[in-house]
Amino acid sequence: MNSASTPTHRTVALVGAAGSGKTSLLEALLLRAGAIPRAGSVEQGTTTGDHEPEEIARGMTLGLSLAHLGWAAPDGVEHTMTLADAPGHPDFVGGLDTALAVADAALLTVSAVDGVTAGTRFAAAAAQAAGAPLIVVITQEDKARADFRRVLGELRELFGDRLVALELPLGEEHDFTALADVLSEQALVYDGSGHHRDEPLPAAVEPEEHRLHVEVTEEIVSHDDEQLEAYLDGREPAASDLERTLAREVAAGRAIPVVVCSALTGAGVDRVADLVCALAPSALDHDSRIVMGGTEVAVAPNPDGDTVLHVFRTVADPFVGQVSMFKVLSGVVHPSDRLVNATTGADERLHGLFRLRGAEHLPADALRAGEVGAVAKLTGSPTGTLLWTRGSGSAEPAPLPHREPVFALSLTPVTQSDDEKLMTSLGRIVAEDPTLVIDRTGGHAILRGLGDTHLDVAVERLARVFGVHVTTAPAPIAYRETIAGRAEVEGRLKKQSGGHGQFAVVQLRVSPLPLGGGFEFVDSVVGGAVPRSYIPAVEKGARDALAAGGPQGHPVVDVRVELVDGKSHSVDSSDMAFRTAASIGAKAALAEAGTVLLEPVSLVTVTVPSDLQGTVLTDLSGRRGRVSATEVVGDGRARIVANVPEAELGRYVLDLRSITGGRAELSMSADHYAKVPSSAKG
Repeated sequence: MNSASTPTHRTVALVGAAGSGKTSLLEALLLRAGAIPRAGSVEQGTTTGDHEPEEIARGMTLGLSLAHLGWAAPDGVEHTMTLADAPGHPDFVGGLDTALAVADAALLTVSAVDGVTAGTRFAAAAAQAAGAPLIVVITQEDKARADFRRVLGELRELFGDRLVALELPLGEEHDFTALADVLSEQALVYDGSGHHRDEPLPAAVEPEEHRLHVEVTEEIVSHDDEQLEAYLDGREPAASDLERTLAREVAAGRAIPVVVCSALTGAGVDRVADLVCALAPSALDHDSRIVMGGTEVAVAPNPDGDTVLHVFRTVADPFVGQVSMFKVLSGVVHPSDRLVNATTGADERLHGLFRLRGAEHLPADALRAGEVGAVAKLTGSPTGTLLWTRGSGSAEPAPLPHREPVFALSLTPVTQSDDEKLMTSLGRIVAEDPTLVIDRTGGHAILRGLGDTHLDVAVERLARVFGVHVTTAPAPIAYRETIAGRAEVEGRLKKQSGGHGQFAVVQLRVSPLPLGGGFEFVDSVVGGAVPRSYIPAVEKGARDALAAGGPQGHPVVDVRVELVDGKSHSVDSSDMAFRTAASIGAKAALAEAGTVLLEPVSLVTVTVPSDLQGTVLTDLSGRRGRVSATEVVGDGRARIVANVPEAELGRYVLDLRSITGGRAELSMSADHYAKVPSSAKG
């Protein structure tokens, strides 16, 4: 198909705080477009977007959900959209990052009741960091305590002069059945089906609406010399011309339009779709970015170019197996096409193509540059890889923001069968959600993520999708020990049981190293008391004893082991004998000198509004935190950097959200080990 005849397509991310009405808006848009026969309900668990059992049970979006629809714009042009409903809960920010990575624009939902919240600010910042043009939708205007003007004021504080209000509600709460179009200065009066008719503005709102009309018009024409000249001559551009100029500003990130609607009554929903088509850039208006040889490269959205697909999400489906969601960055893809994964090198055949509408699969005979689709049963194309038609070379998508795990659980399989399947199934869970991390240390399977709900959902999916059942407990702290002082000991092995015996004697001097010193082995033997061929076995034996744990049951680190003397036998000595003797000697040294308990210390960075800085510092102090830096980072926020013992951080992400109202950003990473003070020992 010629690109000129391809319907204009947009991938639009729905972003915002949890509870701001994203999923309900998605439902209303699908209903108004005729894509679904009736609107579902979040409360009843019947929405198109939130179709996973874990989402239904919690009444909130937990993963990225796609919904395809067609829309006829007022000018008669047929458009298509893929709406990407992104999670608003901070534990599932990976879904937000993924949606924005493939979006041509983002709709930021803001509740007319709750206004601008921490979740609003975070979603807006993420969208702007990803370079996604923004349109703000004030939702829930029909609800009790809805206050459009208060929320508009909060948005002006957030976005400044870039904010452009295109609509005013005519009535609020249960009286919201009409709105004023600021550009055309018409009232749009809605019936119960979500359709509207144009009427003159009520006299009571004309002064306010006209002031806003003048402000918005002057702001728009200031960015177009021809329109500005006409405006100054008294010739005001038509609303359609103003929209075209505004669209350029939106695409460049210099303007953020604001509209208003009610997903429940349908008032304003059609305007949301109309303005997305009029103001948001299409998929063919901008390049995508991939990484080749460590360098970012632009990929033009050319339907006639080489085929390049970005696999941005994979989901384990209990009926069809793995489903891979992708965006066509260039070219055209058809069912049964063969492509090469540019990231993993795997050859893939696309057995069937479909678009997604929640859990529904809509067959597609072709997908073109800019469109989003899905395919089942790709075996070598995990999340975050590229497929293309090239026969050589390698490439990968531009990286997503790194989200450091801040919460951990230890998983214990319920049965032997669960144990056998656990690591493979966890691998598939992590393939779906790269913000999850698996560790297997000290015999424990440790799952790390962004919060308690994040890990609870992963554990539930383990059981439902993969049939693996586990019990959970707080992740154990990886304590270590080091020898408390210097000790000189002998390790002796002498056994005779017929035939060759076992004989080895080593004299060891064991002493502590500075913290972080690791392990050091020194051979100080003179005169051949221990043959050179057995020296490596002595080192291995010492390492064995330290790794097995000291008197307090933890691996021993930061130790220097010096071999000073020993004895051997020409017949009965062997590598194993000297390895065993060295292990005996090292254990004796630990028992004689005693050990000091070491605890892992994390580097914690908290970014928080300046008025909450004192609260956070007080809390960190109570966790034995040592603050190393504080700085002002702009936008009225402060950054705090501290070293905090890992034992004090088990629930820190949850406590931090509580004391800051969710307004803090947190990162944690392992930093060093330190001696446990006596006051901290239980």
